[in-house]
Amino acid sequence: MGLADVSWAFSEDLSGAWVWGALGLGVLSILLLALETARTERRRFLVLASGVLATALLLAAVLRPVAVSLRANSVGPKVVVLVDGSTRLLIPSDGKTRRARAIAAAKGIGSTFKDARVSVLEFGAGAPQALQGEGSSLSVESDLTAALSQLNSLAQEKPQAYVVVSDGRLSRPTFDDDLTRLKQLALGVPIHTVSIADVDPPDAAIRAVHAAGAAVAHQPLSLTIELGCSGGLKCNEIPVEIHELRYGMPKALLASGVAKLNQDSGKIELQVTLDRAGTRVVEVSIAAPPGDSLPENNSRVIAFTVTRDRIRLLHVAGRPTYDVRSLRMWLKSDASVDLVAFFILRSNEDDTRTTSNSELALIPFPVDELFTEHLPSFDAVVLQDLDAVAYHLAKHLPALARYVESGGGLIMVGGPTSFAGGRYAGTELERVLPVRLLSSEKPFDLEQFVPSYTDSGRAAPVLRGLRDLFGDALPEMPGANILGAPRENALVLWEHPRQKIGQTPMPVLALGEAGDGRSIALGVDGTHLLAFSEFADEGSGRGFGALWDGLLGWLMRDPRFEAARTELVGECSEGQPTTLMLTRLPSMQGDVTLTLERLGATQVEPIVQRIPNPPPGPLKIVLSDLKAGGYIAKAKIGSAPPTRYDFACERGGQAWSDSRVDPARLDRIAKITGGRAVTVSGLSSLPIPRPAEVAAERRVSALLPAWVWSLLAAVVLGAHWLLRRDSGLV
Repeated sequence: MGLADVSWAFSEDLSGAWVWGALGLGVLSILLLALETARTERRRFLVLASGVLATALLLAAVLRPVAVSLRANSVGPKVVVLVDGSTRLLIPSDGKTRRARAIAAAKGIGSTFKDARVSVLEFGAGAPQALQGEGSSLSVESDLTAALSQLNSLAQEKPQAYVVVSDGRLSRPTFDDDLTRLKQLALGVPIHTVSIADVDPPDAAIRAVHAAGAAVAHQPLSLTIELGCSGGLKCNEIPVEIHELRYGMPKALLASGVAKLNQDSGKIELQVTLDRAGTRVVEVSIAAPPGDSLPENNSRVIAFTVTRDRIRLLHVAGRPTYDVRSLRMWLKSDASVDLVAFFILRSNEDDTRTTSNSELALIPFPVDELFTEHLPSFDAVVLQDLDAVAYHLAKHLPALARYVESGGGLIMVGGPTSFAGGRYAGTELERVLPVRLLSSEKPFDLEQFVPSYTDSGRAAPVLRGLRDLFGDALPEMPGANILGAPRENALVLWEHPRQKIGQTPMPVLALGEAGDGRSIALGVDGTHLLAFSEFADEGSGRGFGALWDGLLGWLMRDPRFEAARTELVGECSEGQPTTLMLTRLPSMQGDVTLTLERLGATQVEPIVQRIPNPPPGPLKIVLSDLKAGGYIAKAKIGSAPPTRYDFACERGGQAWSDSRVDPARLDRIAKITGGRAVTVSGLSSLPIPRPAEVAAERRVSALLPAWVWSLLAAVVLGAHWLLRRDSGLV
């Protein structure tokens, strides 16, 4: 409650015209009386004084003066402190972070405005939130314009002042923005600014990485890398390298060069070729000169979504069987497949009985050229009933295994000379297959059988098209390859009803992952019966295409054949919580297991989260304590094959790409809104707003009743008349 203020006024039932009219007549009467008394010397001053007093009392009787007592309630002024909540403020500064300095400045503002009502908020990309501690979750952006817009949309008391605490490098407004918009959002309230740093650290950094167009597999992609140097660091030439991060393998060098800087900035354009479709994680790094104080922004880890214009497929078959011909015809009919097919119709030892002048219709199998020079250009390889030794493929099996581990796809299709019958057992290629191979005298069983679906086979989207046609029914197959037990994390979709591996049924169709790639083992050569047989008539011959569309689609990570879709919400920053959104297909039910592994040759213990039978709908999974680098998130739903999602995590990321401070922007914001720009040491110079009045009590009381004014006026007028007579004026 404040002190009462007393003022004087006339009766409130009189309009302004009446008040001014009465006062005018009173002044005129006094002037005429003064002229009249000038003609006499006798009691002149008494006559004039009594006349002025009588006129005043008469005016008081008409105007009825009152005393107005105003008693107001006032509170401290409202001040809103907006602290920059960007991850950029985690940049070290004088032995601590800029965020620590900002939090200390916010506390200092509270001391400066100790009699004010101070609200401390932090702003990022959206609505301001209550200021948290130094280790809280932060935003990539620092949008002051959006923060003021959000505050204006709230039904609350308007503050008397804003105080913005930042290093000045805001997302908005920038010098290119119209600051008039910010002034309008301030609604006439001054914005004071506090600069938490005024010296640029010595730093060489990757400011930005731009891609020219979309990333397409096997096609060159131009990357423009923008570099910067600040804080007095000498940077003339900076080496730049681009690597691809791969699972279980050392990173692969894609391109390198030397950037020349002019006036502390420069750029370099490098071309890279990503051979595998899907999400690929690329690391761009620089070799900073000595004295660099912020090595965290010397590299950027970026995830590219690589598409393919067509699937480039190598199909090599050892014999022209019905199964081989059916698969070749189906692949050639698919416009999305660029097929390179080889049918081995003769071995290198066969005599073609031709002369040097004769046309040779059958050429030797170019195995060396295919599996050395051209192998990386293929998205997947299909080996069907092919003897590895007879056709000189054995020496290339280590390279083929590395190809799969680097992200390639492999399908091995059965037949008498496939798997162990093709002498693949014990080779380097066996380690990337989803099943183990058994060396035996009987690698192929000629007994006919009908494969059985496993629980995983019924749940897998890869076989949904086939099951939509035939349910759990399958045609009778003319024999099967003898396959070993499935490898760890492999999924068996079909199994043999009679053959056993120990106590478990023998796999017939299995899926697996090896490094960055995927592989499929299909231990039969009778899938053509899904297209040409009495059984196939029930599905109008569409069963063969449904099976191979699913197998090839899963191998190429087609989202149609994945059990779920995983996405990164926002960005992944080291030390900040990372959110993944998992969206399951409507038919995918069961427990969810998310396994997180790092890309690279050095493997660490994976992070595993299990969610028992979650409700339908998108599933939000929060991860913490992630270090900078590339990651693979494998989501397994029930017994379905896992879905893989690659993403990048950075230390600072784009927010740390430019460590320079920008106090000039804070000065301009303060100037245009009528505020004051200070540093942390100048908080005491911030102007303190006036207290705000929130309530008032107003009392009006007459000085005297109207009849008293009239009586006094009559008495004085009578006395004035007597004095006039005595002075001879009457």
